[in-house]
Amino acid sequence: MAQPNLQDVDWSLIPAPADDGAAAHLPGMTLPSVSLPATSGDTVDLSKLRGRTVVFGYPRTGVPGQISPVDDWDMIPGARGCTPQTCSFRDLYAELTAAGASQVFGLSTQSTAYQREMATRLHLPFPVLSDERLALATAARLPTMQVADMTLLKRIALIIDDGRVSHVFYPVFPPDRNAADVLDWLKTHQL
Repeated sequence: MAQPNLQDVDWSLIPAPADDGAAAHLPGMTLPSVSLPATSGDTVDLSKLRGRTVVFGYPRTGVPGQISPVDDWDMIPGARGCTPQTCSFRDLYAELTAAGASQVFGLSTQSTAYQREMATRLHLPFPVLSDERLALATAARLPTMQVADMTLLKRIALIIDDGRVSHVFYPVFPPDRNAADVLDWLKTHQL
């Protein structure tokens, strides 16, 4: 049986997430010092990075050959679209860095081992950070959701300048548009 194309989505059939105010406290926040493992093998503390950093968070990318964690995954507002979102950042990576992003990271609560496989499979030019222990999610009070006994990040993108959150994209919908929206913002908000 052929795998479905995870990037071929009719977003009009997927419920959009509502703005629940869960990210309202983030603009202007100096990020807490939390070290996260990256798919590059490094440990990254977003609060210590100099320059402009783009971080996009997502619930979880699909695992090839495995079904979603719940039958109605696509009907959970904001759940569907992690692979399209990630691939949009991959496809616009050079433009994002040309527009001023010193570094770009993906972020999820999945394990680094899984993320490494995913980063290789999707040919990502940037590292993905694992917040499997919810250290950053808890310390920064990032928006999360509970699905099938898992705590997952809600889809979000952060622009961080020298460890301080300058801009937040939340809620994010449709997910495959997120990187282009971030790019548009970067072009009009040069450092």
